[in-house]
Amino acid sequence: MSPIKVVVHGAAGRVGQEVVKAVCQEPDMKLVGAVDLKVTGDSLALPDGSKVPFSTDLKSIIDSCEPDVVVDFTIAKASMPAIRIAAKHGVNMVIGTTGFNADELKEIQKLAEANEVGIVAAPNFALGAVLMIHLAKIAGKFIDHAEIVELHHDKKLDAPSGTSLLTAKAMAEARGKPFLPPSAGEPTPSRGQSVEGINIHSVRMPGLMAHQEVIFGTSGQTLSIRHDTINRECYMPGVLFAVRAVVKQKGFIYGLDKLLGL
Repeated sequence: MSPIKVVVHGAAGRVGQEVVKAVCQEPDMKLVGAVDLKVTGDSLALPDGSKVPFSTDLKSIIDSCEPDVVVDFTIAKASMPAIRIAAKHGVNMVIGTTGFNADELKEIQKLAEANEVGIVAAPNFALGAVLMIHLAKIAGKFIDHAEIVELHHDKKLDAPSGTSLLTAKAMAEARGKPFLPPSAGEPTPSRGQSVEGINIHSVRMPGLMAHQEVIFGTSGQTLSIRHDTINRECYMPGVLFAVRAVVKQKGFIYGLDKLLGL
């Protein structure tokens, strides 16, 4: 069986570099090209000493390299044009970019269906984070009050994080109704952004990477579910799992949990 041919969009970024290394280590995958705004030459050196085409132009890389999958870790502003290009060229996508609004997610779904390609997008590809959300959905069925504290490095642009928003919405959906707000006082900006009755508090500072804690409270007790990201390698098992899955199906899947059957 031929290896899955992969192009990385955002290959010079922190996560993009990890994706390049991870794909190169898999015997059933082959990195055939790379795209980034910060291109340092017409080729990208790989860990084994070989090189692949490197460009700012995704269309030209797709035309010349003919990938099966484009893996995208950029920003929503750059990701949407890339999704349109890849879909119209019949190329599947795995998207780790966050910050999409509702209209953009609807457009991604339409692009996948209209062009009969597979697109997997997830706010978080860390398996531990996916399990954290799954456990929070279970706990939320039994406890009425919950808050989320999410902490990230100071270079992260969106707040609240995509993972925290997904967590709050998934918890409320599993519960079937919003959570109860604190009984004392009117909402204030210092209490964070309220989503489905859950206040989300965003911390941004150097020294952090990606962390989230879901805190539940009821009479006489609390329950905390926390996930900490130690380094960006944590995303790679989920990304590689999605690459293998996306070539086998058509349509749009949002969230790694659906691929895992949770």
